Amino acid sequence: MSKHNIFKPISISLSPNVQKDDVALALKLSFQPWKWKKGNAVKKLEDNFKQYQSTKYAFSFNSGRSSLFAILKALHLEKGSDVLLQAFTCNAVSNPILWMGLNPIYVDAADEFNIDVEDLKRKITSKTKVLIIQHTFGLAANIDEVISIVRQNNITLIEDCAHALGAEYHGKKVGTFGDAAFFSFSRDKVISCVYGGMATTNNDELGRKLEQLQKEFGQPSLFWIKQQLLHPIILHYIILPAYNLIDLGKIFLIFSQWLHLLSKAVSWQEKRGQRPDYFPKALPNALAAMALHQFKKLDMFNAHRQKIAEFYYQELKNTVFGLPEKNNNIFLRFAITHPKAHEIIYEAWHKENILLGDWYTSVIAPQDTQLDKMAYKQGMCPNAENLAQKTLNLPTHINISMEDAKRVVNFLKKYA
Repeated sequence: MSKHNIFKPISISLSPNVQKDDVALALKLSFQPWKWKKGNAVKKLEDNFKQYQSTKYAFSFNSGRSSLFAILKALHLEKGSDVLLQAFTCNAVSNPILWMGLNPIYVDAADEFNIDVEDLKRKITSKTKVLIIQHTFGLAANIDEVISIVRQNNITLIEDCAHALGAEYHGKKVGTFGDAAFFSFSRDKVISCVYGGMATTNNDELGRKLEQLQKEFGQPSLFWIKQQLLHPIILHYIILPAYNLIDLGKIFLIFSQWLHLLSKAVSWQEKRGQRPDYFPKALPNALAAMALHQFKKLDMFNAHRQKIAEFYYQELKNTVFGLPEKNNNIFLRFAITHPKAHEIIYEAWHKENILLGDWYTSVIAPQDTQLDKMAYKQGMCPNAENLAQKTLNLPTHINISMEDAKRVVNFLKKYA
């Protein structure tokens, strides 16, 4: 019998934050359709978020990309304006720029996964109106230097905190330095309600426009809400238990998405720069209730991530693996580098039943994203392209025990 059948699966994705109480809440809500769109969960979540971030305005949307879309729309930029963003990112950042008729201009990534400040200086022109600064994997970018650059050039700064809820820079939470920020609550983020996001700002005019846009966007369909509520239920009771039966769990996941029982994290339209009709929308009450439930566990989640990360540091130091900086990183994932990263990911799954992370195996993820549709040409950001060949991620989420972490490390030491 192969090890693949012996060991229980260790997964980095597949709704990693979901615990039994989250599944119970999803089950309860799935039988309460009158709470799917209406209720007080949205206001409670937004109020909690404002207090946590010490920010004046917070408006929820049904995804991080809807939140970014709302911010860009609220800025009233001229069509064709340039928006700078780093390569080594997800198409969920590129697409809202394209959907608004703006030009994404890619800046290279530095070795620590965040924006290369020197390349940023080179890419600024008179057409540059916005910079989106990404806190990759929860590691805060070099904000002091970035703020100096944007102020000198009169550029609006948006913080991409999709990976970074709870991370800090010089004792202050990320998402509070720029003109606006957006967060993601999607299935594999810091907290999760399968799909969800938040836009924040301290700017009164932006806050007023975001509030107006939230109302204009309206709610997603009941069918779409039902899909998201089913996700943690089906994952918990069917897909994850079946993942140790060769590829049965993966087959059932694909089949469930084909039947539209479950939604995909990224649609085929988005991989081609197109916008699905369920973006942008406001966050419905049922998903806000799930996000709020997770939000109450945020400090526990991040403390656990840091504990697991410290174990990885101790076990992998003085090896050939490149390790991330600490710097108040919340370690959404523990990102490491190795020349054989793709081989390691493949071997871990097929031989040890360990599903390691592939953020990012393409300069704009997911890997089958059509780069030309994202206005990216090969060679634009050589270091980001290099990182995509050698980066893999280790799990740190609440469902990873210390025994699981030891299994991961014991496997990696063959490559160390």
